[in-house]
Amino acid sequence: MNKSHILCGCIGILSLTSCFKDEAPNAECDITQAWLHADDPSEMFYQASDSLVNVLTDKTDIRFSVKRKADITALAPRFTTTPGAIVEPANGSVHDFSQGPVSYRVTSADHAWHRDYTVSVVPVTKTVKATIEYDFETYHLDSYGEYYIWSEDEDGVATDVWATGNGGFEISNSSAKPDEYPTIPLDNSLDGKGVRLVTRATGPLAVMLNKRIAAGNLFLGEFSIGDALQEPLQATHFGRPFDKRPKQFTGYYRYTPGPKFQNQDGSYVDGKKDMPSIYAILYRNHDAQGNAVTLNGENVQTSPLIVARAIATDLAPTTEWRQFQVDFTFDSDLDLDLLENRGYSLAVVFSSSADGAYFQGAVNSTLDIDKVRIVCETLE
Repeated sequence: MNKSHILCGCIGILSLTSCFKDEAPNAECDITQAWLHADDPSEMFYQASDSLVNVLTDKTDIRFSVKRKADITALAPRFTTTPGAIVEPANGSVHDFSQGPVSYRVTSADHAWHRDYTVSVVPVTKTVKATIEYDFETYHLDSYGEYYIWSEDEDGVATDVWATGNGGFEISNSSAKPDEYPTIPLDNSLDGKGVRLVTRATGPLAVMLNKRIAAGNLFLGEFSIGDALQEPLQATHFGRPFDKRPKQFTGYYRYTPGPKFQNQDGSYVDGKKDMPSIYAILYRNHDAQGNAVTLNGENVQTSPLIVARAIATDLAPTTEWRQFQVDFTFDSDLDLDLLENRGYSLAVVFSSSADGAYFQGAVNSTLDIDKVRIVCETLE
């Protein structure tokens, strides 16, 4: 039995899109974009760009976020698909999304393949709590049962707000069991469950591409499997819309560095110890021209759109749980109108190897995380 998306990665990374896991690779039945028309976008969306969703290759759940009082009883989503694909119900047909998600099936032009999608339109309420809590108690296996994904309750909907590089690791380690991936659940944590991030050795394909390690990571945002090996720094899409003024970033960690630090070329560095990375970034999610922006591994700590940072620096190795606590430092004042309309995004990032994005670190470096909090100020 062949695994199509793994074959895609192994055959020169030609395509990472597939319809059936157990069939040959096929890129003819995918939704690549979805959008909603509104006569007055300001009445429905916080930002006009919220009307368009770019659909990553491994995602089948499409979600539109709209204002709390938006009328969602008669909406007609439209889709861009791979050439020749047919959408059922019909592309642009009207549905009542107040009754819940609508399922769509995309069938290839030759009718040989299909893929099922779910589209939701979710009214978003303002964040009321002054402290946002992340305890990592809710997780599930991906749709193919291979690696773990963490979710949070957003407006009554379980949403996969946390992303990892597990999907990229799978490309070269297709035989790995779920608990052998870089990011896994931690039972019997500080309080209930937590997350364990482990720097792993990659498989032959990644080694051939000079990517010998995969750091365990966890971040608010999305991971693009399509960019995982070719453009790894662009595969991490950091941040989600945030409507509060963050004041402090806290949580608990344990960290044990792996025994041998190695460079990207595989050479070991005597005396160098691996280090973890823990930080939070608040940034404007649109540029000066009004284009939607998501920070990635190339600019998440350097972009001029960043307005505040909370970077943990004193992360000494410890086998006991230790608290980290960092105040946000602001580069500029918040635009309250922009904040009201979800014009900022918050990125929260953890990694078992600080230089893991550049494939440098120590195999078996282990970072445990639990009870993360974003303490916010109340704005009048």
